[in-house]
Parts: sequence; C-alpha cells; structure tokens
Amino acid sequence: MNSTSVVLIFDIGKTNKKLFLFNEAYQLVHEISDQFAEILDEDGFTCEDLIALSDWIQASIVSIQQNQAFNIKGIHYSAYGASFVYLDQDKKPILPLYNYLKPLKASTQEQFELKYGSMEQMSLATASPFLGNLNSGLQLYRMKVEQPEKFSKIKWALHLPQYIHFLITGQLASDITSIGCHTMLWNFTENKYHDWVIQEGLDQILPSTQSEVGLHDSSSALIPYLSSFAEPFVLISTGTWCISLNPFNDSILTTDELKQDTLCFLSYTGKPVKASRLFSGKEHEQAVLLLNKHFNKPDNYYTKVKYDASIPLDLVANSFVPSNYSDFETAYHCLVARLVKKQISSTNLLIATTKVNRIFVDGGFSHNELFMNLLAKAYSEYEVFAAAIPQASALGAALAVHHKWNTKSIPNNLISLQYYSTRN
Repeated sequence: MNSTSVVLIFDIGKTNKKLFLFNEAYQLVHEISDQFAEILDEDGFTCEDLIALSDWIQASIVSIQQNQAFNIKGIHYSAYGASFVYLDQDKKPILPLYNYLKPLKASTQEQFELKYGSMEQMSLATASPFLGNLNSGLQLYRMKVEQPEKFSKIKWALHLPQYIHFLITGQLASDITSIGCHTMLWNFTENKYHDWVIQEGLDQILPSTQSEVGLHDSSSALIPYLSSFAEPFVLISTGTWCISLNPFNDSILTTDELKQDTLCFLSYTGKPVKASRLFSGKEHEQAVLLLNKHFNKPDNYYTKVKYDASIPLDLVANSFVPSNYSDFETAYHCLVARLVKKQISSTNLLIATTKVNRIFVDGGFSHNELFMNLLAKAYSEYEVFAAAIPQASALGAALAVHHKWNTKSIPNNLISLQYYSTRN
C-alpha cells in the first residue's frame, strides 16, 4: 500500500481543537476535530482544560502514526497565542492555562503604571493597546505581584503554540509571532524585549526565540496571502472581530491610531504588520436578532436578501433602530451600509501612505453580497475580492515549514477569489 506524504498541523482555537493533514499539493486529506468542556481556575473563572488538550494531542499523533495511509513528513502548530502554559523545574505544567478574558485587577494595573509609566506610553512602545490579560505580558506581571509564591515555582513560560511544540518534541522555545502580538512584551522600536520585561526578570523564564516552533493563529492566517501575492494588499479578515491587516505598512504606530484600536504584530518573518480592529461581526449578529423580531423573520432570512443598488441608504448616526424602516430589506441594506462605513474608517488607518492596490476580504462577510458590493463601491480605486481559504491558519502553519517537508513548488491556486466590480 502506497502511503501519502503529509504535513500534520494542529490548529487549536478556544472552541475547536483540530488536526489537519495536507498532502504535497496542500489539499486537505484528513481532519480530526474535537471540543472540550472548560474547567475553573482557583477563582472560579473558566479556563482551558490543559490536561484534556495535552492528552488529545498526544493520542491524535499516535493514531495518525499508526495509520499506514499517511507518511508524516513534518509537523507544525497554530494556536491562539495570548495565554501562557507554566512549567516547573521538572518541565511539568503547573497552574491553570488561565483565560485571557479574565479581568485584570485595577490595583495590578495601577501598580504597573506607577512603576513603569502610563499605559499610553507603554502601548506606543510595544504596539499593544491596553487589553488587560489579553496582553499576555501582563499575565506574567499579574502572577508575579498577585501570586508570588506560585510564581516562584515557574521555571519556564510558553505561549500555547510553543507548549504544543514542547509537548511533541520536548524542546523549549519562544516564537516571535506569539511574543509580538499585543503582548506588551516587545519593544517594536528597538526590536527586543521591552526594558520592563528585563527589569522584572521575565526574560529569564521565556526560552530563546526560534523559528518553526508554532505560530500565533493571526500571523499564521496571513501566510497563504503572503505566499500567493507579491503586490501590496490589505486583508480584511472578518468574523466576530473584523481585522484589517496591512503587511506593507511599516509606519510607526501613533497615539491616535492606538485610540482607534490599531496595533502592530510581528509576522513569522519578524516584520511588523499593522492591524486595525472592529467588533462588526458581533454588531451584525445583534442587529439581525432585532430585525428578525421586528419583522417576524426566520434566523437566516438576511442571507436571502439580494443587493439592490436602488435602495436609499438612510444611515442613522447613533443607533440602528429597525422600526425606522418599512421593510426588512431596506433595514438590512442600511445596517450593512453602516458596518461598511465603519469598516472603511478602520481600514483607511492602514492604507494611508502605502501603495496598496488590492483588498481581500475573507471570513463571514466575504460571503455577504451586500457587504462586498458596498465595500467595492466605496473602494472603487482598488481591486476588491472576496477570498476563500479553507483552514487559513492551519494552511499558513503548513506553508511556514514548506521547505522542511515538501519538495514540490507551492501551488498558485491556494486562494479562491471573486472580484467585485464597482459597476455592480
């Protein structure tokens, strides 16, 4: 029996834990998906069940290794990156895998600012808006000041993608995509750990930085685009959050941009990528619930609404109220127009002074006919495409180690594109 040469990718989200096998043409040939119930930390806050996750990863590898249909030529990992796994001197996990949504105590923030200056100054240097425990560097600081006895037992701190690497290889490493993504750890101007990290001795528990040891999922999802397109572009990745990404904008982050939810993260090549965020997916979800209730429509009715350029887009400045409209179709057009207007303001923060000529949209809104047509009309001087990449972060993780496992050329058809003409 001939076995298929594959790369094995773990893609670990907060909800779905997935294993993918890609063949040498980057076609998906096998997939395993699972979910685990969350457990509670010592404060009763929900967190990842690290034991269940670790057991699943190890059992999944054994299962694939025993499957003679596949010949594993490489392994890589993509995962959400804003959480640390703590290891003791015996390299055993200790403490929970704390949830980055857990609130940071105001007193801890005040103590930090008293010692190191305002969060605004720190945010500028580290290209990280203050996000509480979502700034994983502050998770380490929280542990040190709030739980010093437990902190003293920590020998190593690994972001989740690098913990998976350790679990499989036994090697301790840090990765620039996890360190450089809204962590407050990295000084973007000086391209090294920020001085506060060194003063607190946190650099001593962070292993040396290496490549190909796992990727933060946001950076990983950008790789297929960087592999496929050389001309400057902006990617708008849509979901609950709509995140605009410009890998070709290397301008220094400003205070004004930070206040508008703009940040920088480091790509897998170590190059800064400027990004801006909107909570549009959630806003859309909540507004559709109101529309359905007001007009007595089923949950998915909005998906049947066709784009109609003749509908007047009467934008309401401060709030969206379904009763202001005579029918669902008009109201939904105006809702999406509001979201597109916000999207333009957010994306424009990244386009200024760059030679971008293409805009790609992936995720949920890329399938929304109204969103795409209105965006294309607003950006008539650009080429606007709806892009489809199944398992983008997993595919990115596979491409990042292409040279290690695959002797064939990277295919030029990894991304499916639909062009939206401004004539629509």
